[in-house]
Amino acid sequence: MSLMTNPNRIPENYGLRVAAGLIVYFMIMRFAGLLHFVELRMFNLVILVAGIYFALKKFKQTHEDHLNYFRALVVGVATGAIGSIGFAAFFWVYVSFIDTELMQYIIENEPMGRFLNPYISAFIVALEGVFSGLLVTFILINYITTDEPTQGG
Repeated sequence: MSLMTNPNRIPENYGLRVAAGLIVYFMIMRFAGLLHFVELRMFNLVILVAGIYFALKKFKQTHEDHLNYFRALVVGVATGAIGSIGFAAFFWVYVSFIDTELMQYIIENEPMGRFLNPYISAFIVALEGVFSGLLVTFILINYITTDEPTQGG
């Protein structure tokens, strides 16, 4: 079984999809000249929510319609973490080697910019994404039907 079809690799599968979605959105924003509009970054959350939701849905579908609350928490957080860390790695490469002017723009125009470098910026992106994934997962699993503690799965 490949990574994309293995029911035990759902967080990796959907985490990579989240990372790809974030990268595509970032590049669209870059080519459209809209990177400086902070408000448009809220769409990143929509991409993260969609990825985690579909990962949880796929897990339930591939595990005989069972979704334990704590297993759902693990799947959702892992999906968000893989997606966020994947995007942060791309961001580090991008501002370090491809578009160093963007890093310079961040340093000059952000409130704490003088303390930033590509490593710190990528770490902040990853940290923000991991904690967003945790919050999104917690909210989603309270709306998705999960198994009762006495049920199998």
